[in-house]
Amino acid sequence: MHIKRAKEEIRNTIRAYLMKDEFGQYVIPAVRQRPVLLIGPPGIGKTAIMEQVARECGIGLVSYTITHHTRQSAVGLPFIEHKTWQEREYTVTEYTMSEIIASVYNRMEQTRLSEGILFIDEINCVSETLAPAMLQFLQCKTFGNHAVPEGWIIVAAGNPPEYNKSVREFDVVTLDRVKKIEVEPDFGVWKEYAYRQEVHPAVISYISTRIAHFYQMETTVDGMFFATPRGWEDLSRLMGVYEKLGKTVDREVVLQYIQYPKIAKDFANYLELYYKYQADYQIDQLMEGKIEEILLMRIRHASFDEKLSVVSLILARILEEFRETYKKEACITMLLEVLKQVKVRMNDEKSVASLLEELLEETQKTYEYKVKAKILNKEEGNALRNTISELERYQKVLKLEGIVDNNTAFERVRGLFAEENMSYQNQVDAAGKKLEYGFDFMEIAFGNTQEMISFITELNTNFYSVQFLQNYECERYYQYNKNLLF
Repeated sequence: MHIKRAKEEIRNTIRAYLMKDEFGQYVIPAVRQRPVLLIGPPGIGKTAIMEQVARECGIGLVSYTITHHTRQSAVGLPFIEHKTWQEREYTVTEYTMSEIIASVYNRMEQTRLSEGILFIDEINCVSETLAPAMLQFLQCKTFGNHAVPEGWIIVAAGNPPEYNKSVREFDVVTLDRVKKIEVEPDFGVWKEYAYRQEVHPAVISYISTRIAHFYQMETTVDGMFFATPRGWEDLSRLMGVYEKLGKTVDREVVLQYIQYPKIAKDFANYLELYYKYQADYQIDQLMEGKIEEILLMRIRHASFDEKLSVVSLILARILEEFRETYKKEACITMLLEVLKQVKVRMNDEKSVASLLEELLEETQKTYEYKVKAKILNKEEGNALRNTISELERYQKVLKLEGIVDNNTAFERVRGLFAEENMSYQNQVDAAGKKLEYGFDFMEIAFGNTQEMISFITELNTNFYSVQFLQNYECERYYQYNKNLLF
């Protein structure tokens, strides 16, 4: 199955395992809660989905790559304990608590989350001395003498033998005690994720036209050549920073992440053309509604790949506006809830300034707790940080203007919020204009062709565009989308 379905299956498994009956007992007892075993090629996102699942379920996460551990750190260190049986004293070997089990208890103390996921990566690549401990862990949910706390679900991940020479095959006894999920790379699923993670549009458009290059593994006489989703995402991050630094991402730089020379060369060539098209087709001017006839003549005689690259550049600008609109909306929504709290709590004993201080501290604590517990996603993190910044600004304004009367202070704060809301409305208008200008160019340059289908399809699959178009009336979008559905 693909990684999105695997994530859904893990989430459903966790909810099933953590369901309790009317007496507070787990419906599926811990002894019957099979560890989940994810098997799939490296670099397709097995670790990433565990972080997402933990956040979405609101539970803790402790993650370990077991190949980094020795038997002593995993099982614990031996020590001599004295025990008496039948009036005779014996010396017995006991073990200190495993570092991994101790980390689970530490996470519970730090986050106050009594339930969570213990994720063990590369579980089938352990050393000879650690292998029996791993089998015991999967079968009995213990490391040494210490069991995984109740309410903590075990998820392990490993690679198939063809990708790693160190892989150990599990026997039937072990496999019959786990819930095995086999995962395969799927570009369509990764593309949804890539948009949410703001992967560079050049990477997305390149792979969209060369899907075979999304994931490649090949063993040659010169070694292993590979391209993975992890490599593409990490390269994308570097590209974004290099653009800000004015640095060039050439073939040698690409090869550091996409370790498949043929693919690295092809992408480097594509990227060079991508930047060239950005200048040649004056994308900044197109997004302001300025379309020159010479550009239309050029695009009509361009190759299909060139046309798709231009469509990708236009989409990138539009989607960037949609993303900013989404961020502002999340902050506005959060600020509105804060103002409602201020109004509800207002009385003669508490000033608006003190209430803002209280709510600011509550918001900061929420942010810090979620960061510490690792249950904060990117969008919520942005909203919380922006809300904190705005509340601090409200406080400064009240202090600088010396406003002490409650009603006057509240009206001033409400006015500041209205300014922020107006900024949001302006952002919505700007995003809408970009969309309309994009349609202007698409209609004049291509009409109702394959390029327009590609344009509409991308709008339908991108998270931020879907959110925007739910509330924004764009007649041409609905018209072309209806044609596409037909």
